[in-house]
Amino acid sequence: MATAASGQSGGNETRHFLTGLARGLAGALLFALPMLMTMEMWFLGLYVNRTRLLLLCLLNLPLLIMLARRIGFEKTSSWHQAIRDALTAYGLGIAVSAAILLLLGVLNDQLTTSTIVAKVALQSVPASIGALLGRSQLGAHSEEKEQSNGEGETGYLHELFMMMVGALFLNLNVAPTDEMILIAYKITPFHTACIVLISIALMHGFVYALHFKGSHGLPDGSQWWHSFIRFTMPGYVIALAVSIYALWTFERLDHTSLSQILTAAVILGFPASIGAAAARLIL
Repeated sequence: MATAASGQSGGNETRHFLTGLARGLAGALLFALPMLMTMEMWFLGLYVNRTRLLLLCLLNLPLLIMLARRIGFEKTSSWHQAIRDALTAYGLGIAVSAAILLLLGVLNDQLTTSTIVAKVALQSVPASIGALLGRSQLGAHSEEKEQSNGEGETGYLHELFMMMVGALFLNLNVAPTDEMILIAYKITPFHTACIVLISIALMHGFVYALHFKGSHGLPDGSQWWHSFIRFTMPGYVIALAVSIYALWTFERLDHTSLSQILTAAVILGFPASIGAAAARLIL
């Protein structure tokens, strides 16, 4: 009886992991497909700075491990399981990216090995994040989600980390495009100031004022500006920092003035701030 129960338990664990793996595959496709079909991302593989690309790939691994502690292919109870899920997600991201790029004819025998690796590595970062997000986006049971939301009520640094991931969730789709720099050249300082104010207002309202499911409720008797100072403003700074890093990685800030860098960061910070504010809703 004990052997049968043990075998059934092992079978359930395997089934849950394979189900999570399928969700991860779907999540990788859902999150990365827009970038996999973006011409700028194809060309970036030809000339992207290899050191910056390596740094992006290295930084992605601890981000995946931290994210896997909250959202893995299955409920994780140890760092060992989180590392396993993170490596699995990275492998899925690489496999999905290579397969889609091959299907689209982006990878061919005319490219050097270095270029092929760079093209796949660029795409594997958002794809791996999408693979982990697949559990929360594509079929986790409501009970699991409620438990996950309960676990999400953790420390302040954890909240800021989830904001960073949420900013990346929307940021990586637009950061490599030429439109970010084009808009930065076209808009006036007045437009830039308006984008800052609207980004902050939407970020604060998205989480606190609109009371979406999973959003933060204000403690009884507290003033609105407490949460504004504690969460909204740090979240917007994180969104700007993530935006600057993404633009730097994709070589969108080279040979530009400080004012243009700040303007581009504010522009990209608009979707990043929405992603940071919605982190608890979408993750």
